[in-house]
Amino acid sequence: ISRSFRSDIDTRAMSSAFRNRILLPKLVDKCPVKTIGNASLGWIKYDSMFLVGVSKKNMNCALLFQFLYKLSEVFASYFPMKKGVNMEEKLKENFTLVYELIDEVLDFGYPQNCEPDILKSYITLGGGVEFKSSKDMKKIMDGVTGAVSWRTPGIIKEKNEVYIDIIESVNVLLSDKNKVLSSNVTGKIVMNSFLSGMPECTFGLNDKLMMDSSANRKKKSSKGGVNKRYKPIDLDDITFHQCVALGRFDTERRISFIPPDGEFEVMSYRISNAIIPPFRLISPIVRELGKTRIEVQVTVRSSYNPRLVGKKVQLIIPLPSNTAKCKIRSGIGKGKYKPALGGIVWNIRRFPGASQYSLSADVQLTQMTSENQRWERPPISMKFQVPMYTASGLHVRFLHVHEKKMGYKAIKWVKYVTQSGTYEARLGK
Repeated sequence: ISRSFRSDIDTRAMSSAFRNRILLPKLVDKCPVKTIGNASLGWIKYDSMFLVGVSKKNMNCALLFQFLYKLSEVFASYFPMKKGVNMEEKLKENFTLVYELIDEVLDFGYPQNCEPDILKSYITLGGGVEFKSSKDMKKIMDGVTGAVSWRTPGIIKEKNEVYIDIIESVNVLLSDKNKVLSSNVTGKIVMNSFLSGMPECTFGLNDKLMMDSSANRKKKSSKGGVNKRYKPIDLDDITFHQCVALGRFDTERRISFIPPDGEFEVMSYRISNAIIPPFRLISPIVRELGKTRIEVQVTVRSSYNPRLVGKKVQLIIPLPSNTAKCKIRSGIGKGKYKPALGGIVWNIRRFPGASQYSLSADVQLTQMTSENQRWERPPISMKFQVPMYTASGLHVRFLHVHEKKMGYKAIKWVKYVTQSGTYEARLGK
């Protein structure tokens, strides 16, 4: 499926060049941009396909990739994935609709409205849309051409609710002496809104600059200082959804926006200091006792509140490839040697806060045929989820929902989840 918006690109020739000069030489994963002749190509992988943009001009690569990802969101919204059916088959079955969508989201090669909710108001799977009155037409035109292109006006909900999920991935490298060698947190704030009308949402975090700005406003209004319940933190590399009013964030340090209907990512961020690792591995030891025996001793301690419980905790303790037999003893959960994963897999369904558990094992090895082969001692890796906990200390201080015309009170829900990213601990001897 291809579409040429200008007469300077031969789509068949570019398709053949992409297949022969990028796919066949296996260059597709090395760099997402390639110049072939006097044309520049940029691509992303989507399901079992590639979405490719081609231009003979000096194109903005960041804009191209943003558009390709938005186009994939449009396809995912129109053609929901089902078991046994891939996206390629869906697009082939509905190729006329695909061409209609491409013509709508691009005009002479320039990206236009890519919001699925707006597109669905006048481009449907069943064909055209019948407008019962001029009001229906005006309602759609306001959504397409208005300042709030991501939300259609006139939405009515039985219950006005808003859900906010703070999801953090912790990346930590621990030494064999339980010292943090490197750590950072990548997080995102996901919102699921079921709100009527055109509400304005405002929420504040315990970011240091946000709290300083809030304290200054309260001092000027002689209402005292800011609430010290949450410790201020420093947020780095903040990226917002297009609905967020950046001007107000720059001046007032408040996150204010009119949300799209349904689920979307409000912002993403990174934190690289003052991180509290949720788990510590206390001097993990894999000691070689001769050439055919290894002793394993691993102790894990949780550092979060005793009222919280970690879930789906898994440790992979590496062992040499010539491991023959393991006798494993654990204080909690189940430990089992799995050759396919290269070591002992210790699974713990529930790990209470401020707790400590140990695993020990006696490992029998087969005699190596080559004396020069040496075990590299890779680190222990760990996976987990800790609900209602953030390793960065990030918290939502307030959330306000204001709809001028309807004046309803929305029900608000906030959930925190910390999960493992690359969480590793080096082995001691």
